[in-house]
Amino acid sequence: MRVDLLTREYPPHVYGGAGVHVAELSAVLRSRVEVRVRCFEGARAEAGVHGYDAPAELADHNAALRTFGVDLLMAGDVAGADIVHSHTWYANLAGHLGGLLHGVPHVVSAHSLEPLRPWKAEQLGGGYALSGWAERTAYLGAAAVIAVSAGMRADILRCYPEIDPDKVHVVHNGIDLAGWRRPEGDAVARADEVVRRLGIDPDRPTVVFVGRITRQKGLPYLLRAAAELPPDVQLVLCAGAPDTPEIATEVSTRVAELQTERGGVVWIEQMLPRDELVAVLSAATVFVCPSVYEPLGIVNLEAMACGLPVVGTATGGIPEVVDDGVTGLLVPIEQVQDGTGTPVDPDRFVRDLAATLTELATDPERAAEMGRAARRRVEDHFAWDAIGDRTLEVYRSVLDGG
Repeated sequence: MRVDLLTREYPPHVYGGAGVHVAELSAVLRSRVEVRVRCFEGARAEAGVHGYDAPAELADHNAALRTFGVDLLMAGDVAGADIVHSHTWYANLAGHLGGLLHGVPHVVSAHSLEPLRPWKAEQLGGGYALSGWAERTAYLGAAAVIAVSAGMRADILRCYPEIDPDKVHVVHNGIDLAGWRRPEGDAVARADEVVRRLGIDPDRPTVVFVGRITRQKGLPYLLRAAAELPPDVQLVLCAGAPDTPEIATEVSTRVAELQTERGGVVWIEQMLPRDELVAVLSAATVFVCPSVYEPLGIVNLEAMACGLPVVGTATGGIPEVVDDGVTGLLVPIEQVQDGTGTPVDPDRFVRDLAATLTELATDPERAAEMGRAARRRVEDHFAWDAIGDRTLEVYRSVLDGG
């Protein structure tokens, strides 16, 4: 069996969870089937990986049109594949057109849904209408849709009720257990050097956030909640790649204000190499995921694999990852049903987030116990070998006509 994975993100150009997912999925599938990866942002040296640039003629056009330009090139090149598997709207059109052109079943992995991300209009302008059209067209035409959580499956069927529910399968994201674990032996001293160089005090109780600066990640709510944390609790923000200049300004302004109000606010804007991010996570007390929209949250799995408890919003797929009271704590949220995920009562959400973070950050023994349970949970439920097997089951069901 030959599988062509179509994606915007692939190393070294990875910005979010979907890129991590494709990199890990391709690695585990290669031991089972032939895999070809087709991705954006230029040629790659890795065997079996084909990178594409947007056609030069589209350089001055809307970003969605540039995306479609790459999709057309990908669609033409998937001849010979047995399965075409696309990830995110950026590559969905490539999968849909390639499948039609070459008579190949198209499988879609749902990492997010455009109707539930209306703030993307800030980033794409009129291109948001195009991204939504591409996603809808691909989902309705797909032979199968893989949802990364049961919560995501419910969202898919709500946004696209025309899809046959039997075609929507739940396969969780996975985690590289060897690559994400606390340093041991000689690596402990090196990790300590890394965190101190980054301006982090490893001897203080620490809340850490990792994510892109985008509306769905809820960073503005976290920054408001941080003002209510005890003075000795340190906040570390590994946050970059803002969606728009507007949200970049909003976050940078609030971080600057917070830094004048209290000490211990560390903002790391660059994307850290994995070993340095592992060091940062391992030096923390608790991980926070304040997202208002999160189909699953690979960052939560990464933190848990490093032995951190997670304080996360009780939305999307987060409750399927965080075992409330065992591997972390969930923050309740009532959300406006307009696709934005906005809390009905933002002030209450901020207060509850601050209180829950304080509860764990000031109880290091309980946090450490939950962190150990978190590591056990990812070992038992989110190993990539199992995720690869379940993905192959979906492929075979499609090829068998099931």
